[in-house]
Amino acid sequence: HGIAQDQSNMGRMHTPGKGISRSALPFRRSPPSWMKFTPEEVVDMICRNAKKGLTPSQIGCVLRDSHGIAQVHSVTGSKVLRILKANGLSPSLPEDLYQLIKKAVNVRK
Repeated sequence: HGIAQDQSNMGRMHTPGKGISRSALPFRRSPPSWMKFTPEEVVDMICRNAKKGLTPSQIGCVLRDSHGIAQVHSVTGSKVLRILKANGLSPSLPEDLYQLIKKAVNVRK
């Protein structure tokens, strides 16, 4: 049972595969040795991106792709949304709910 059984009858959307491979987070929870940012710098980057209007997941992607910060949690000890809440920058609607509303509005058009 488990994941293998959940996908037994449904495959991938755009390929014929029915594989259950997926990426996994590294076991070590400490930041990598080549990471040169301090937790304060990372929090500052997160706040600046939030002020630009990016969602928590977009902020995570920017940090991962542009700055080489794979996991914010491993560097700062708390997740992006919690950092935003602590600085009073959290979105009024939860991000997942906002995306669902956006999708429903598009379907209605």
